[in-house]
Amino acid sequence: MRLPIKVIVLAVGAVAAGAAGFAALSLTANASRVSANEAVVRPARVLEIAYATQARSLVLAGTVVPRIETTLGFRVPGKIVQRSVDVGTVVKPGDLIAQLDPADHRLAVDNARAALASAEADHIRARADHERYQQLRGGAAFTPQTLEQRQMLAATTLARADQARSQRTSAENNLAYTELRADTGGVVTAVQAEVGQVMSQGQGVVRVARTDELEIVVGVPEHRLKVVRESAAAGFELWSDPGKRHAAKLRELSPSADPTSRTYPARFSIVDPPEFIGLGMTATLSFERPDTTPVAEVPLAAIFQQGTRPAVWVVDKATGAVELRPVIVARWRNDTAAILSGVKDGELIATAGVHKLEAGQKVKPVLQAARPRS
Repeated sequence: MRLPIKVIVLAVGAVAAGAAGFAALSLTANASRVSANEAVVRPARVLEIAYATQARSLVLAGTVVPRIETTLGFRVPGKIVQRSVDVGTVVKPGDLIAQLDPADHRLAVDNARAALASAEADHIRARADHERYQQLRGGAAFTPQTLEQRQMLAATTLARADQARSQRTSAENNLAYTELRADTGGVVTAVQAEVGQVMSQGQGVVRVARTDELEIVVGVPEHRLKVVRESAAAGFELWSDPGKRHAAKLRELSPSADPTSRTYPARFSIVDPPEFIGLGMTATLSFERPDTTPVAEVPLAAIFQQGTRPAVWVVDKATGAVELRPVIVARWRNDTAAILSGVKDGELIATAGVHKLEAGQKVKPVLQAARPRS
């Protein structure tokens, strides 16, 4: 029985369509299996946990200052007629800094010398009278009362001569005080008086900083006071000479905070001053202290926030399956976190793409080298 040509064509088309659909279904299933296999073996960067103790450091910016800075002034009043130094002048012991008009003090010295000469002459006359009257002892003109009077007069004139001698010495000292000289070596940091200015006794003229003993002053925040007190070693680097570390030692820590900065001023003595150091230079002071609690340093990218707690993806070394595990972070830094507990030493954790991982997912670990500690 012969079938119509139209029926034959329809049958062939149906068979071809069925074959094409089966082929498409097979390709889709294979593609799904390939995708699943690719997901299982997808590489992931991992880091091996290693706990270790670390040295924690505190860095503060400070300024080089002199330990002793003295304001010098005249010990007598007068008018300045000469000033020999300016800001920045290096002075040695005995160098002339300024001078007052000595005219009035010279007159006072002359007056004191004249008064001393008169007092000494009175004493010489009274002593001679007393000695002559003693020779009359036993005679009719001798009386004990007169002897006592002349003896007291001799003693009184002697005391007046001593007083006049002290006044002369004081006047000569005041004349010498019209010259202001440096007591020790140093550098002039401020000038507070000019030529022609009338100065009172003790008024400051210049400020001299001693350069034989320098210090570094820093402001310590209140939450860092314990670190500074307990730090056994401190060092500093000058901004003008970076890379060279020098030793320093805590000398003074203020018990009260500065009202403006709310920090506690601390002074550190420079143990061995470098050659290139000057007043006002900026220094970076650092403190090292060991941390007895071991921690594991991991990149911040490895931390996955699970609710309100941090967590990490732990990769099983045998199967490659990942597991989200909460951890306790001891401290945070700019690009790392120090894990205190939650993972074991030697375990692997994922360090990249942690927000794309799912529990039980398998990855191919690619070990990441440990970052050097700064």
